[in-house]
Amino acid sequence: MTRNLSVWNTLRPFSVGFDSVFDEFDRMLESSEFNSNYPPYNIKRLNDNNYKIEVALAGFDKKDIEVELKEKTLTIRNKVKKETIDEDGNGVIHKGISTRQFQRSFTISEDIKVKDGELKNGLLSIDLERIIPENKKPHLIEIR
Repeated sequence: MTRNLSVWNTLRPFSVGFDSVFDEFDRMLESSEFNSNYPPYNIKRLNDNNYKIEVALAGFDKKDIEVELKEKTLTIRNKVKKETIDEDGNGVIHKGISTRQFQRSFTISEDIKVKDGELKNGLLSIDLERIIPENKKPHLIEIR
């Protein structure tokens, strides 16, 4: 997708200083990583300042998963796992639960803080909170 064909071009005349945001959206739309549907996920808005990302990770243990926040990108990936052997020394006869390699990334706004994460019953939940700095809160401008 070229910049001239970008859907964001219709918004550019009505905004100032958002070029980097539009460029980031263009990058996300062009990336095959963002077009993958594995693993499935939900993004929930709990209220005005709190969000939750839920990722379905059946068959994974917390030691098998990495969650990394680097700059404005939250990345969830699995560690490469060797084939396990059962306690009785036998291998897996049928493998129907997917544990394939994955990486899922989310672009996080500068005012969003990742609070914590929990893996429970095959569902990874990551809690996010919007922290609004004092200089970004609404205020009245005094007219002289």
